Amino acid sequence: MANREALRELQSRLATRLQAARTEGVAASWLAVEAAGAKYLFPLAQSGEIFPWTTAQPVPYTQSWFLGVANLRGGLFGVVDLASFVSGGVPAARTEMARSESRLVALNALLELNCALLIDRLAGLRNMDAFSSSSAPAEGAPGYFGNGYTDAQGAYWQEINLQALSQQPQFLSISAS
Repeated sequence: MANREALRELQSRLATRLQAARTEGVAASWLAVEAAGAKYLFPLAQSGEIFPWTTAQPVPYTQSWFLGVANLRGGLFGVVDLASFVSGGVPAARTEMARSESRLVALNALLELNCALLIDRLAGLRNMDAFSSSSAPAEGAPGYFGNGYTDAQGAYWQEINLQALSQQPQFLSISAS
C-alpha cells in the first residue's frame, strides 16, 4: 500500500514539474523513462500526458509490439510496447508488480497521432546538466534515435525523437506481415 502511495506521489510530482517546465521554461529538456532495462529520453515538447497502466484491448493481425487500443481519458489510443518496438522482439511478460510501475506516455497532441508508449518506469525529468557527455547516434541507428547521453554515474541514455518516431513507416504500419 505504501508503494502505491509513493508511486502516486512521484507521478503527481512529475506531472507538476512537467507542467511547470512547459509553462515557465524551466531548463528540463527530457522526460526520462526506462523500458526493458534501457534508458530513454523523450523531449518534453513532444511528450504528452502520463497515464497509469491500463489493459489494452488486443487488435487481431497486428505486430507483436502493438498491444492494442486503450481508452485514456475518453480518447482511443494505440498502445505500443516501446522496448519491443525498439528491439524488434516479442513483448516481455510483466508481473503484476512490474505492471504497477508501468506507465503509458502519450505522444503530444500536436503530433496528431493518438498513441501511447508503454514504459516500465518513470525516471524523472532531465536537462543537459544531468549528463557528462553526449554522442551522435551510432551508424545504422533508427532514424528516430537522437543523441546518446552519459550521466555522472556512467549510465547511457538514448534520446528518442517522438516526432520522427511518429512518422516512421514501420511505426505507422501496425499490420502483421
